[in-house]
Amino acid sequence: MNDFLLVAAGGAVGAPLRYLADRAVQARHGTAFPWGTLTVNVVGSLVLGLLTGAALSGAAGHTAQLFLGTGLCGALTTYSTFSYETLRLAETGARFSAAANVVASVLAGLGAVFAGLALARVLFP
Repeated sequence: MNDFLLVAAGGAVGAPLRYLADRAVQARHGTAFPWGTLTVNVVGSLVLGLLTGAALSGAAGHTAQLFLGTGLCGALTTYSTFSYETLRLAETGARFSAAANVVASVLAGLGAVFAGLALARVLFP
């Protein structure tokens, strides 16, 4: 039951963070491109890479992995919204933006998780 509560607490933090971050980022851009979703997914990937590196070094335990990884990052990041927004871009004729969203999301997400892992190796040798 404690594991469930850790995940739920992390999710309770991550979901509102996703909403607020998405709204804040989108408000700064006057385009249909989903900058907010891209941002939260990249930030979540960075956090997950850092957490993974910390866990591999023994600096982060089971509790942190459940709260931060499964709960917070699970609620902060969103594959379904990424998919939906990409589809909407394509359906409205913004096919270049749809393709750019896919490429940017995959490359930036992978880059962020690797950067987080590299940072963890420096912080938690």
